[in-house]
Amino acid sequence: MKSKIITSVRQNGSGHKHKKNNFKIVNKNSILGMMLLFLTLSTQAQDTRGGAELSGAKKSKNAKYTFEVNGNCELCQKRIQKAAFSVSGVKSATWNIETHQMAVIINEEKCLLMDVKKAIANVGHDTEEVKTTQEIYDNLHGCCKYERK
Repeated sequence: MKSKIITSVRQNGSGHKHKKNNFKIVNKNSILGMMLLFLTLSTQAQDTRGGAELSGAKKSKNAKYTFEVNGNCELCQKRIQKAAFSVSGVKSATWNIETHQMAVIINEEKCLLMDVKKAIANVGHDTEEVKTTQEIYDNLHGCCKYERK
């Protein structure tokens, strides 16, 4: 990147030299590069994927969450846990058949809790925030059909 500084020296009538600096002449590529850098940094600051990002809270690499997932049996358990692990950033996922509680540990730098809940709903199991479609629910095995709320 070349830039030039134009300097001129002039002498006034009393013999004193005055140094005058003119503005830097910057080529168009430099200006374009600076604008691109600014645009990139400003869009990174506007990540709107979830509450932790919006509030400026630090993202945890080992965030622990527990939430309810509807289901009935061991088939449900395998399906629910497999769906959770299909989300990049999920480190641990355990669903309890008796309590219907799902315990997950996720890397919030790679995924959000809502991503996990959506994946679980996509295989036929409701959570409080995300419900599966009737079509997906209807395709569950008979023993896996739970009472929908």
